[in-house]
Amino acid sequence: MLFQSFLIKYGEIGIKGKNRYVFEEALMKQIGHALQPVEGSFSVSREQGRIYVDADGDYDYDEAVLALTRVFGIVGICPLVRVEENGFDQLAKDVLKYLDDVYPDKNKTFKVVSRRARKNFPKNSQEINADLGEIILDTYPEMKVDVHHPDIMLNVEIRSQVNIYSMIIPGPGGMPVGTAGKAMLLLSGGIDSPVAGYMIAKRGVTIEATYFHAPPYTSERAKQKVIDLARIVSRYSGPIKLNIVNFTDIQLYIYDKCPHDQLTIIMRRYMMKIAEHFANESGCLGLITGESIGQVASQTMQSLAATNAVCNMPVYRPLIGFDKNDIIAISEKIDTYETSIQPFEDCCTIFVAKHPVTKPNLKIIERSEQHLNEKIDELMEVKPEIIAMDATISKRPGNKTLDEFFKEAKEKYPDQILMADISDYQEGIQAWKSGI
Repeated sequence: MLFQSFLIKYGEIGIKGKNRYVFEEALMKQIGHALQPVEGSFSVSREQGRIYVDADGDYDYDEAVLALTRVFGIVGICPLVRVEENGFDQLAKDVLKYLDDVYPDKNKTFKVVSRRARKNFPKNSQEINADLGEIILDTYPEMKVDVHHPDIMLNVEIRSQVNIYSMIIPGPGGMPVGTAGKAMLLLSGGIDSPVAGYMIAKRGVTIEATYFHAPPYTSERAKQKVIDLARIVSRYSGPIKLNIVNFTDIQLYIYDKCPHDQLTIIMRRYMMKIAEHFANESGCLGLITGESIGQVASQTMQSLAATNAVCNMPVYRPLIGFDKNDIIAISEKIDTYETSIQPFEDCCTIFVAKHPVTKPNLKIIERSEQHLNEKIDELMEVKPEIIAMDATISKRPGNKTLDEFFKEAKEKYPDQILMADISDYQEGIQAWKSGI
């Protein structure tokens, strides 16, 4: 295989100053997690502002690239040939071999861009560019130089070894997950909330999620749809703990006791209270929702203010200024769209008033909620119906084994139903052996 290494380019991390190494180490850890399911053995290393992924023997190139394109913090993935530095003559031979291997068709334009990190190399960068360009033109007369818009941007870096690359595969950008705290995502089966989770994770936030299930008004297929969405988002965010809450009794009680034009706002406020409860238990620093201004009745400025009033921790709304087409475009890019549009209702849509209030008055809402005082505290003594836990071969936080991860979960939640989220039969067997 031609490429045994990748040079990983990052963006914002490069301006982090003296604590840049913290973000580099977090990025290396996330790269290691992402490559864990890929066929092959990999090592991740750091050297003078460069992060390298090296394959030990054969590996699945396409799967490795796909995994790396889902790691937040990466802006570019460069398939790389690394050779020993043995003087300019050997460098020229290595560059010509690279061009032969990568570009069988030589009817292309090129530009050489060299960087000499080792200052004891006998030529400076400008001389390397000119001399390599001359040798390439002499060897391959059909190739032409174009310094403005070349077909091949040939990068040559003189370091402890020589790096030769010409392709930069775009990464997702952002910051490595785990560098910006933890937050609780209110996850539904719609288009918006999975995108919101993706976007917050892109800023380095570890996410957990809470889903409100309302049987028999919502089906098991609706619940499975949300589990599938959490799994898709976890390709980017890492493992997601998903709390599944039976919300039926609370919804019916609100429906029975409160004005119907206020149902959406009041139900939403109680969802936020419950999600905040789990967020506090898990050490989260905020809640995440997929709301954008004016999209539906519960997302007007007045409605969002009424929802916010019930929360003590910050509510992050990364889609707040997006229109629906913007959100759909991202959902298609991250592969959640086709799952989101499956026709299974969730509890956000089954109890919708014909004429919901769009400019709720907080005092009136709070007065309506007083009608719930008789039973609401009892109903709010909730625990998740199920906690869906990632049981794939991905590494756990702190590099815990699957057995250690499940043992810790069972000790923390001794009376809780735990569900193993798996991707194949073997993972199911392993989860069963671990007692899930």
